[in-house]
Amino acid sequence: MTRPRSAPHPETNPSRTINRDPDAMPPLSKAIPLGLQHIMAMFAGNVTPPIIIAGVIGAATGETIFLIQVALFVAGVSTLIQTIGMGPIGARLPIVQGTSFGFLPVALPLANAFGLAAVLGASFIAGLLQIVLGAFLKKIRHWFSPVVTGIVVLLIGITLMPVGLNYAAGGVGSPDFASPTNLLLALFVLVVCIAVHQLGRGFVKASSILFGLLAGYLVAIALGMVDFTNLREAAWFAVPRPLQYGMEFHLTAIVGMVLIMFVVGLETIGNISAITTGGAGRPAKDRELSGGVMADGVATSFAAVFNTLPNTAYAQNVGLITLTGVVSRHVVTIGGILLICMGLFPKLGGLVAAMPHAVLGGAGVVMFGMIASAGLKIIQECELDQRAMLIIAVSLSLGIGLPAVEAISETMPGQAGLLLKSGLVPAALAALLLDAILPGKPKRQRGGEDVEAEASKAESNA
Repeated sequence: MTRPRSAPHPETNPSRTINRDPDAMPPLSKAIPLGLQHIMAMFAGNVTPPIIIAGVIGAATGETIFLIQVALFVAGVSTLIQTIGMGPIGARLPIVQGTSFGFLPVALPLANAFGLAAVLGASFIAGLLQIVLGAFLKKIRHWFSPVVTGIVVLLIGITLMPVGLNYAAGGVGSPDFASPTNLLLALFVLVVCIAVHQLGRGFVKASSILFGLLAGYLVAIALGMVDFTNLREAAWFAVPRPLQYGMEFHLTAIVGMVLIMFVVGLETIGNISAITTGGAGRPAKDRELSGGVMADGVATSFAAVFNTLPNTAYAQNVGLITLTGVVSRHVVTIGGILLICMGLFPKLGGLVAAMPHAVLGGAGVVMFGMIASAGLKIIQECELDQRAMLIIAVSLSLGIGLPAVEAISETMPGQAGLLLKSGLVPAALAALLLDAILPGKPKRQRGGEDVEAEASKAESNA
């Protein structure tokens, strides 16, 4: 009787080795297009925050081009810190870093009150503290349950929704604010984003925001809504200058940015776990989680030195890894190098800066809504018992109610009103405090290295 051949072991299958092993290197003919795909998926999200902050501080078009340029450059360097690593810093996984939306609800009122220098100073301090957070992550991970993280991510999306709609109307202060042309253009971008996402497959589906922006941009050019004067004046090549806006240190700004840094750090933990689970087929190791959060902190402080907002791991690229199954960190390293190259050419930033606000607003409706949806998905990970419902109720009431009643923040002494104005800081504090003191908190999940240790022990006993 012929003995049936055993199925090939997954570790000896070359394609699966490339897919599941972060250290494997696909051929350059495949790696370069895959790296470019990662950049295409995150590009719109990376350049949107600097455009929004430029509008708040009243930046001239030349300044906006510069802010876009440094955002691309910093994202590339930060991505290499994650994929290549420096000692204990860096997850050494295919993590794409980019400018974080999570800090915007706090950064916008701070920039309006103190200027961009105060936001950068607070970001620099927050990054240093995030490095400490990563170093001691295993001991304090239980502070951040899904209900706490989910509430804050949900509120980030809710807080940014009016920003997206203001841009869809043409930008606050524009002479044609809420004109039919602006609103119809934003609606067109929104429809294209939804249609491409629903009808597209693979890379096209993952880049639906980018396709919507490109379609809206082309329509705006045809309608004569785009002025390329500043693009022609922009340099072809320039090295980003550090400390262009300087740094100022205000306690109110530092407190607000540090609190949001904790939450964004937890987002990074979730993204790393999603990469190893969906791409590598295993839980994340503690050293990967710790190194990833520390790299987030280094990237945030580095971003502050180079005049841009904090950087964090991008969730849309996590979805791309799960979709393609390619978990090689070298592919994303190639993407990081491409980002650095793009950040050295200001004309590219000028091309993006010329985009009408209405185009960006149409895509913002989707992007900011997806952030809120991600928060809901995180909340679903916990059991929605009476304890969790109470935490959600109090936090959402503060997070949504305080911005709606600005008179409360205006009556606060000193600069405390600024922290209440966004609603996000008091909501985050309430969620953390209630989750810590209310009885019946669920036990935290085990880390990936705990699972691996148990698996090794079981194998040795077999």
